[in-house]
Amino acid sequence: MKIIIAGAGSVGTHLAELLSKENQDIVVVDENPAKTEALSSSDYDLMTLNVSPTSIVGLKEAGVQHADLFIAVTPSETTNVTCCALAHTLGAKKTVARVDNWEWMQPAAQAHFKGMGIDSLIYPETLAAAEIIEGLKRSWARQYWEVHGGALVMLGVKLREEAAALYGKPLKKLCKADTPYHIVAVKRDEQTIIPTGDTELRKGDIAYFMTTKKHILTIRQLVGKENYADVKDVMVMGGGSIAFHVIKNRPENMRMKVIEMNEARCQRLNEILNTEDAMIIQGDGRDTHLLLEEGIRGMQAFCALTPNAENNILACLAAKRLGVRKTVAQVENIEYVSLAEKLDIGTIINKKTIAASHIYRMMMNTDVASLHRLTIANADVAEFIAQEGSEITKNKIMDMSFPRGVTLGGLVRDGVGLPISGNTQIKAGDIVVVFSLAGLIQEMDHYFAASTSVISRLKSALIH
Repeated sequence: MKIIIAGAGSVGTHLAELLSKENQDIVVVDENPAKTEALSSSDYDLMTLNVSPTSIVGLKEAGVQHADLFIAVTPSETTNVTCCALAHTLGAKKTVARVDNWEWMQPAAQAHFKGMGIDSLIYPETLAAAEIIEGLKRSWARQYWEVHGGALVMLGVKLREEAAALYGKPLKKLCKADTPYHIVAVKRDEQTIIPTGDTELRKGDIAYFMTTKKHILTIRQLVGKENYADVKDVMVMGGGSIAFHVIKNRPENMRMKVIEMNEARCQRLNEILNTEDAMIIQGDGRDTHLLLEEGIRGMQAFCALTPNAENNILACLAAKRLGVRKTVAQVENIEYVSLAEKLDIGTIINKKTIAASHIYRMMMNTDVASLHRLTIANADVAEFIAQEGSEITKNKIMDMSFPRGVTLGGLVRDGVGLPISGNTQIKAGDIVVVFSLAGLIQEMDHYFAASTSVISRLKSALIH
């Protein structure tokens, strides 16, 4: 697959490094040689080109006429939209543009951009805000993800002393045919495990459960977290775009207090927010005395959403020391994500991985309803739609051989979430949730496609 990435900033560089591991033909375009130098000298299998992404000659030199996917993630949304429109006109099959304008994400605007040849717009800040809100709604879980409008749900939960009943037993005894949940992944220290029936859980693991909404309480009781208080009061450090969208889209019963150092930004937030939305306070969220003065001991959650990962991590640690159980940290430096997890930061937000999840979806040949990358686990979760005549529909699950590091979490049939066992027979139209170690999700593509063409076979051979 030929992919052109316009923009070698933090998001573009991360995507280039990530996608190059997938054996894709990657070209990164940026007119600033200083930005592409690190990629050019790295061990990643990709090419760089120092031309303007809005240059027709430059785009042709990058091979846009043969591009399967054109991704524009420069700092300028206008540049992104322009070069995507040009790429489409010049022959790119699919285009995706990063934008920073919420108005452009509205349905009417989306139709307009489709007409310009832009297949998808990505606004990472709103995606991050949505993930934060889901985390706040369920303070006892590290991650929460809905499949097909909530027919199935995935819960990532840190296992502590209260979950002792789960330890020392193989999963084949914990997750039986009649059990209303399935453990589909385990994060243990630095290792991500796609479990087998013989895998045993340990204290300190982050276990990923697949279940239905009616059994969420069962999972909560199983892991011993039924006494965690629901989040009603939240303190937010940082008044940037993510914080704004968290405030505007929060549940009605959730009260928020924002601490922001910049006076002009405080004034702007007061102008665009109603007083019932949030209380805006100018100050340093790292100041323990200020936190105490503003009532942090009465908060159920603390969100550190400044651009500085170190400050966010330290502020969350201070909040936990002051008695706040649920903490959320924006961590844009990939190297710090593992550190934040080790320090027991509850929910970790990284816009790069969130954007990558959406872009990965566009790489699939099969009809993929959604794809999500687990921030703190080296794993992907995807909803595949089984096509008529596809390989996945021809045999029971027990009679199929999937790549090592892949498991099926559940399925949605006629809008109803169902568990998957060895005796399950997938039918055309079923939405199947697939968990895999990062980098393997594409290998499931041909199982769900209507037929395996010669091109698909060649692609599979190249991947292996």
